[in-house]
Amino acid sequence: MQGQYRPLWLNDNGDLEVLDQRYLPHEKRVRTLISGADAAEAISDMTVRGAGVIGNVAAMGVYLLAREFGEDKARIKEEAMILRASRPTAVNLMWAVDRMLDVIEKSDDVLADAKAEAIAICDEDVKRSETIGKIGCDIIEKIMQEKNLEKINILTHCNAGWLAIIDSGTALAPIYEARKRGIDVHVWVDETRPRNQGANLTSWELLDAGIDHTIIADNTGGHLMQHDMVDMVITGADRVTRCGDAANKIGTYLKALAANDNGIPFYIALPLSTFDPESCNGVEEIEIEIEMRSEDEIHIMRGIDEDGKPQELRVTPIGSKGANYGFDVTPARLITGLITEAGLIEANETAIETIL
Repeated sequence: MQGQYRPLWLNDNGDLEVLDQRYLPHEKRVRTLISGADAAEAISDMTVRGAGVIGNVAAMGVYLLAREFGEDKARIKEEAMILRASRPTAVNLMWAVDRMLDVIEKSDDVLADAKAEAIAICDEDVKRSETIGKIGCDIIEKIMQEKNLEKINILTHCNAGWLAIIDSGTALAPIYEARKRGIDVHVWVDETRPRNQGANLTSWELLDAGIDHTIIADNTGGHLMQHDMVDMVITGADRVTRCGDAANKIGTYLKALAANDNGIPFYIALPLSTFDPESCNGVEEIEIEIEMRSEDEIHIMRGIDEDGKPQELRVTPIGSKGANYGFDVTPARLITGLITEAGLIEANETAIETIL
């Protein structure tokens, strides 16, 4: 499962090494995870993030539990429940843990089978990502033909590239594919406060890939859409209901509203493992599980000083309270289409049920 564009890998000792995304883009740190508890902590504190990678690390976390507890399946399952609860919104996490436990339950060689299944989950995401990229890029080409564009402007929110789903991501996969096809593309990168995954991570990926992009403040997208400076919007998702409502990083809903008001297509790219067949009304059913993160993420920003040294700086008045909702829900009516490895599908229950 080694690869040039992977944010996680197994070292020679069988430990899991991950890129610590909390320090990007200014520092490249690798964190070694040797236990299931380490994996749960890495997911919880956002050492790793992004729906796909959360699922990958969760799968690897169950493998690490198998390494810790051998053939004690009951203990592995007990500890895996802690791992399963490390982030409440991302359905890939639950899916990956459940899949791993199913394999372990039937296994006669727990460690070998757990390792093989965890690697398989990661490798399958590579293929999913590649397919999503090709299908999404076909949409890009169609929009360019319809609008007679020589260059396309795409707005994205948060980070759904190879740091979030190994090799090329979901929302960024069509953009990487467009680059391969020689398409002239420019990306508007929302900063994505408060953790700045767009400004820190998406821009870092695109810069490394040589793709033209501009970082914008989160509240800029609507203005750009009003002035015909955005041709399409693509985001990822952490959970999509069987009826098409999508939970993604806070602020996605506002972009969908602006896109709808300006007649701009709004797509969500996701693997099938991100669907939640148990939920339909996302606002009512997902909202109760939406993560409330530490208010310090609002109060404190990380960057580098004039000497290039990493620093943390409080930007709000001491004593002011903060409310830090991690996600919001975009209703299906605002979504033009869902880009999956099974094809482009409409955001409604009838269409989604045909692929689940």
